[in-house]
Amino acid sequence: MKTFTKQELDKILDSHKLWLSSNGKKGERADLSNADLRNVNLSKVDLHRVNLSNADLSNANLRYADLSNADLSNTNLSKANLSYANLDSANLNSSKLNSAYLFFASLSDANLSNADLSFARFGSAYLSKANLYNANLRAANLRDTKLDSANLNFANLCSADLDSANLSFAKLDSADLRSSNLHFAKLISADLRYAYLSNANLSDAYLISSTLISASLSNANLSSADLRNADFSYADLSFANLSNANLDGAKLYSADLDFAEF
Repeated sequence: MKTFTKQELDKILDSHKLWLSSNGKKGERADLSNADLRNVNLSKVDLHRVNLSNADLSNANLRYADLSNADLSNTNLSKANLSYANLDSANLNSSKLNSAYLFFASLSDANLSNADLSFARFGSAYLSKANLYNANLRAANLRDTKLDSANLNFANLCSADLDSANLSFAKLDSADLRSSNLHFAKLISADLRYAYLSNANLSDAYLISSTLISASLSNANLSSADLRNADFSYADLSFANLSNANLDGAKLYSADLDFAEF
């Protein structure tokens, strides 16, 4: 991997800043691909459109950094601090963000497909319209996050904490949400067909007009959930807790309700 002294890195970033301010007429876009930037402090630095693909930024301090439209594909950001960072429209395909800190970070329209986000801390982060296809979010903290219209098809959200998260209009086809916490989550018009939700906590959740065709919800807690007009056709709701749930207009065609509690 490429290594840089502090002076060399500062020079590259100064040239990049000039490149941005001159609309590409002066300076040069920073190319830090394959760079060894472990433990580096880039807090509050303008890294908009920087090429950081395949770089090692593990344990880096990137708080409040502007990484919008940056190329972070295949980048190692494990245990990095990205709290309050701007990652809008960034490319994080196949990146490693396991155990990273992303509190209040903005990742709207970011590409996080195939990324490893296991045990990451996303509290109150913005992920609207983000692409998280096949991402690993196992045991991630996603409390109060905005995931509306995000693509989470085939994502691993097993044991993730999504308490009070907004997942309205999100795509969760075949997503693994086993033992996840979705208490008070908003899943209005979400697509959860074929999703795995066994042992999930969906108490007080909003699933109005959501699609759960052929979803697995065995032993799930749906007590006091708003399930109006939701489609549970062919879903497995065996042993599910549906006490005090609002099922007005819900479709339960061929659903398995064996031993379900109402």
